[in-house]
Amino acid sequence: MDLSPALPAPALFDLAGCNVLITGATRGIGAACALALAEAGANICLVQRPTTDAVENKETYNGIIACGASATILHCNLEDMDQVRGLFPRALEAMGGNIHILVNCAGIQRRHPAVAFPEADWDDVININLKVCWILAQAAGQHMVPLRRGKIINICSLLTFQGGITVPAYAAAKGALGQLTKALSNEWSQHNVQVNGICPGYIATDMNEKLLADPVRLRQITERIPAGRWGTPKDFAGPAVFLSSRASQYVCGEMLVVDGGWMGR
Repeated sequence: MDLSPALPAPALFDLAGCNVLITGATRGIGAACALALAEAGANICLVQRPTTDAVENKETYNGIIACGASATILHCNLEDMDQVRGLFPRALEAMGGNIHILVNCAGIQRRHPAVAFPEADWDDVININLKVCWILAQAAGQHMVPLRRGKIINICSLLTFQGGITVPAYAAAKGALGQLTKALSNEWSQHNVQVNGICPGYIATDMNEKLLADPVRLRQITERIPAGRWGTPKDFAGPAVFLSSRASQYVCGEMLVVDGGWMGR
């Protein structure tokens, strides 16, 4: 039986010696999570699109190095499922045969009225926001379950619970990702692998740039947030470290909502 460790509180959040594979850390929430995990002592494997030889994650990469952690970059086109299937084995090799934490943060958004939503956009959104997470989570489970240790964090959404407007594919993908998170937790918690989700509310990132640029929707949304403001990527540093650490050893299949109180309203 794997019990929560009897450690001083600061030690519960210490990630020294842990290896993390994280997608979507180029900017926004993913970048904030990667930096926070590095600050807690973890070594980070970043996934970058193979469109350039430049370090796309330059700011994140430099921040990780400044923390004294190691930063590894792997190229992968997440739209190519063959490349995605090879990503976890490549990350294992790059990280010395051990990955302790997987963070599925990569995501895309497409906005159209449902009556005119293109099938190609539907497929892209479902693949990146759901299928990629499934492939990587399954590979992580195959590695972690026999070792009886591991953490998997899926970045979900308020649309895990709500339908949204003009985003049917995103709502479908994030709703399914929440159910996938619970399904994996049901199977793997007994093997000391904790699978959980983080559900961002309205966050000031480029994914929401159209909402931020619409003065009417911006006012409507902001007025409904009890905290009185949109979130920022830094609001996810604490939740990411918590769900990656020994402090969350008995937290299984949870959807941790980080939304300034939106869902409570």
